[in-house]
Amino acid sequence: MLKPHTIWAATLPLSLGRRLLLPKSSGPLLPCSRRLPFRPVCKRRMSAQAQPRFAPLPTPQTESDAGAEEGHQFRLVSYNILAQVYVKSAFFPHSPSASLKWKARSKAVLAELKSFQADLMCIQELDEYETFYKKNMESSGYSSIYVQRSGDKRDGCGIFYKPKSMELMQKEVIHYNDLVETYRSSDNVISATSDNSSPTEESSGKEDNSKYGDPNDPRVRLKRDCVGLLAAFKLTDPCEHILIVANTHIYWDPAWIDVKLAQAKYLLSKVSEFENVISNKFTCKPSVIIAGDFNSTPGDKVYNYLVSANSESTDEVPLKLRSLYAANGGEPEYTNYTPGFTGTLDYIFLLDSGSSVKPTSLLCLPRGDSADVVGGLPNFHHPSDHLPIGADFQVLSS
Repeated sequence: MLKPHTIWAATLPLSLGRRLLLPKSSGPLLPCSRRLPFRPVCKRRMSAQAQPRFAPLPTPQTESDAGAEEGHQFRLVSYNILAQVYVKSAFFPHSPSASLKWKARSKAVLAELKSFQADLMCIQELDEYETFYKKNMESSGYSSIYVQRSGDKRDGCGIFYKPKSMELMQKEVIHYNDLVETYRSSDNVISATSDNSSPTEESSGKEDNSKYGDPNDPRVRLKRDCVGLLAAFKLTDPCEHILIVANTHIYWDPAWIDVKLAQAKYLLSKVSEFENVISNKFTCKPSVIIAGDFNSTPGDKVYNYLVSANSESTDEVPLKLRSLYAANGGEPEYTNYTPGFTGTLDYIFLLDSGSSVKPTSLLCLPRGDSADVVGGLPNFHHPSDHLPIGADFQVLSS
């Protein structure tokens, strides 16, 4: 019999769902995640929040990079800011209660977004968009596009960008519920099992999701109300390079790897289609950056599919990608840090070859039991349970 608090875990992000579904005695640790000891966090003010630092990458002077030094530069950040609708003391008992209140959190998140000084920001779990973030970011020189999740969900995905750095040329919304309409009986939905979850997580997740209908019905199973955004930007003169940015938030449940994989495949197909449209419309070869919260750990089936490393798959991958951090020193130790789950869930992907943009620096993340994450997130240093990732990019000479 399900405990009352596990029933609505199906509507929560991965980090919350994991923490609610896992028993206190969790057994063996997952290879790409670990559980934290509960440690009380001292009460401090939000003014103690961490400041972003971008570390330069090595810049070997190869023939292909010659002339890139003077190329157009831009900064992109991806960040799951933790929707306020999910912020309850019961879900974050390790967090100082004052750090969870909207008045404090909203100011902290806003200050953090501004501190990145980014030209582009891909934001997940964005709620209070019309009432708070849109107007406040506009006052700091940002325009934005937004899509709210389907159904009665109150959060969504947004892209904030600086019009002085780039011009929005075209946009498109991704509704993963559209998979229900395109489903064929030959599709491998519900045939795959999780390769990054414990038996407890797997069974609990499927029981929780039964409240939406029969989990064995693929059409019920695929309707998870997840969304994404596609946008084509023309970078400012004298570059005028076209950049495609995708921002997404993949379904959270570690037991439903088949649904997550179906969403990942749909994402790449939509990005590929959008790339073709933009290429033909503007007679160009655009660069592509895909960012977001993929709710998948390094080495699992979703991650391997996205980086074209899933040798078990016979599917043709429409885009060959590489992970930005993995290609430049390795994935972060974690991008989500709570007592219930600690691991990497957030990524920025680039085209594996032929890209006209190269990273020149990476946004640094805490390591180990860094003082600013001790006890778990969110706290007064970090207003979300996720950490931001990002990079500076340079457009290569054609």
